[in-house]
Amino acid sequence: MIRKHSGVPSLLHRTLALAIVCVVSAVPALHAQKGPTENEVKSAYLYNFGKFVEWPAKAAIVGEFFPICVLGDDSFGSTLETTIAGESIEGKKVLVKRVAKSQDAVSCRILFISSSQQNRIKEILAELDSTSVLTVSDMREFTRHGGMIQFVVEENKVRFEVNLTSAERSGLSLSSQLLKVAINVKRSAQPGS
Repeated sequence: MIRKHSGVPSLLHRTLALAIVCVVSAVPALHAQKGPTENEVKSAYLYNFGKFVEWPAKAAIVGEFFPICVLGDDSFGSTLETTIAGESIEGKKVLVKRVAKSQDAVSCRILFISSSQQNRIKEILAELDSTSVLTVSDMREFTRHGGMIQFVVEENKVRFEVNLTSAERSGLSLSSQLLKVAINVKRSAQPGS
């Protein structure tokens, strides 16, 4: 289900629009002088993933926030907060949280797992398997190990692939609009396979 955002166009919307144009038209998105940085594009994607995913009723947020979390070394710095400042999803203000362990991520809607967690990825994904947390990373073979969305940089452009089975197993429904933009939609039978 696609949710519309009302309000004045912001840096986020301009960044996302440019990121999508870059992905679709194959214009390099990472050239520092002509477009947003890699982290700005990833930040915009993290926010917009939340608008193109439908969570099950059991995952209803209690409170006023829509948490987007980061686990592991944080390469975003302040970029994530700056990019999504003042934004909301599902009528909830987006909140960026850093979490120290995967058990702390169960209250997150979206979890970006840093590549610093590569050695623990099977354990982390197994711990989150029964939750409705959308898992995202830029580590190699993330979707093959059962992660849901993996950022991939190809020809200086940030793109992403999706493991649809992992998302569906967690009760998440990904919009066809999101799947159309993905460079690859795959299915994996088991987390960590």
